[in-house]
Amino acid sequence: MNPVALTCILLGVALNAGAQLLLKAGVRAVGHFEFTTANIVPVGLKIATQWPIIGGLACYVISVGVWIVGLSRVDVSIAYPMLSLGYVVNAFLAWYLFGEVLTMQRLLGIAIILIGVVVLTRS
Repeated sequence: MNPVALTCILLGVALNAGAQLLLKAGVRAVGHFEFTTANIVPVGLKIATQWPIIGGLACYVISVGVWIVGLSRVDVSIAYPMLSLGYVVNAFLAWYLFGEVLTMQRLLGIAIILIGVVVLTRS
């Protein structure tokens, strides 16, 4: 994988991971809610006007563009599994930013993902 392709793939992964974290921050600001027919509009508007949600959606849009450029340079069988790096990034950032728990089982899963990515990139 050449440096431009790798940059596009990793930037796409980072933007996708960032989008997830921003969406989580946005819904944390809104709080837990029951999504019913009666409150679909007020809750929808409250969610849609959260800056982290808007930022997360923007990250998704940009990540799609970057991802398309990356896919034009890398086999999808290599590029798509690289998205799993987002799980690794998000697990640690969710632990750091939101206090989510990193159990031994989760850490083992992260290690397996990293091993898989290394094996894929060497093929």
